[in-house]
Parts: sequence; C-alpha cells; structure tokens
Amino acid sequence: MAAHPDPTAAPTPFQRVVADLRTHQWRAGVTIEEIPSPQRVAPYAVAITVDLTHRDQDLGTGRVVILHDPDGVDSWQGSFRVVAYAKGEVDPEMLTDPLLAEVGWSWLLDALASHEATYVAPSGNVACMWGRSFGALEETPLQAEMEIRASWTPRLDADGGGIAAHLDAFAELLCDLCGIPPLPEGVVMMTPLRQRRQER
Repeated sequence: MAAHPDPTAAPTPFQRVVADLRTHQWRAGVTIEEIPSPQRVAPYAVAITVDLTHRDQDLGTGRVVILHDPDGVDSWQGSFRVVAYAKGEVDPEMLTDPLLAEVGWSWLLDALASHEATYVAPSGNVACMWGRSFGALEETPLQAEMEIRASWTPRLDADGGGIAAHLDAFAELLCDLCGIPPLPEGVVMMTPLRQRRQER
C-alpha cells in the first residue's frame, strides 16, 4: 500500500491534519523539519523530525508520523494513527531504577492527558541504554540514553481538527525525557515548521 504523494488529493480530514501540522506553534527550543513519509504503511502519511535544544545544547531528537486510512484499520480502532519516536540523554544514575521504563511510558500518557489529547489503542516500547568509553576516549563521561517508541490513535474531529494537542503532548514528552521543565504559564510557544522538499 503506497502513500499518496499529494496531500491536496487526500480526504478533507487528512488535509486539515497536514495544514495544522505545518502551521503549528511549537514551544521554544523545538525545531521541526518535514521529511519524506512512509510509502507502504497507509494511503496517506506525513512525517516530521523534531529536535530539542536548550541553551545552545542539543538535548534530544524525535520523529512523528501521522498515518491516515480513510477506510479505517481494525488494529488502530480508527482511521488515523500517530507513530512517534523520542530519544534523549538521561542521568546515568536513573538507569539504576528498575521502574525507569515504566516511568518513561508514564511520561507519554501524562503528556497526552495534560494536553487533553484523547486517544485509544496506545502501544509502544521504552529502551534504556548506557555506554562507557575506553582507550583514548576513557575520560568521556558515562553516557545514558532513553528511547521511547509509541503509537496511538488520536480521536480527532470529523474534519480532522484536534491534532495540535497531540503535537504539544509529544513536545512535552521530549522535554520530560531530556529534563527540560514545563513551559511557564503565559509564555508563547514558537518556532515555525521548516519544510524540506520531498524527493520523489
């Protein structure tokens, strides 16, 4: 099943999702770029990379893919599916916590709840990794990372409205993963979507 390359030929709900994605106002420090979407997962798809910086330091990275099948997919329990990936460095001492993976998964669910992003059928995996350098690099500090791979079915309006809450939830997840505090109340989110011409 190949994804349709032209969103303007897509059903209205998917067009609305793409338009809202491209005009979404992200919190400060989040940089977005549109990338080629998967071609054989659903009839329609759009994908972005998400990078997080704080005080000129690259902290985390991720990816969000939004899939749409107008006929619906039984396993999705709907016609849309959000597929997300987030990775960031964590304090190596956190890896001693046997419940760290559960904590990482709770960050996703809490972020969705805090932005009132309604959904069904969540699934995913949390991986916690560490690495030690040797030889000429043995002075390099112990490095620890967490990766969260997840997907869920967003409950959107009939016209496709409502994806913004899910995008904000993903940004919050990436910030939680990298230890960045929530955006203070009253601070305006920023950073427009940068589009990259897709290779055909």
